[in-house]
Amino acid sequence: MKAKSIEMVLLFDFYGNMLTDKQKEFFDLYYNHDLSLAEIAENEGITRQGVRDAIVRARNILVEFEEKLGLYKRYGDIDDALDKVLTLAGDIKRINATNYSNIAIDDRARDIIETVRDLIEE
Repeated sequence: MKAKSIEMVLLFDFYGNMLTDKQKEFFDLYYNHDLSLAEIAENEGITRQGVRDAIVRARNILVEFEEKLGLYKRYGDIDDALDKVLTLAGDIKRINATNYSNIAIDDRARDIIETVRDLIEE
């Protein structure tokens, strides 16, 4: 799947409920189920152009919501920050094990790692 398609699928995950039922259905069939415009049109009994128009409108709506709200970008930023916190907490554990052997520091670093991993798994 192309990077642009992956981005559209992720935007759909964030903002898909803002689309009409038909837009959601066509978008899902086109991007997630990899059906062609012609296949969707045949299954729905409408023209290929009608399907294309619905998907283009849906895509424009999703992009517009992202431009205004930025949830997808913020999610990526938070994900990156959590990865950095995990790395830094691991560094703290290693430095402590090598230089200090302080149980309290080790416990706090372990708690941070567990908390961040729990957040990532949600």
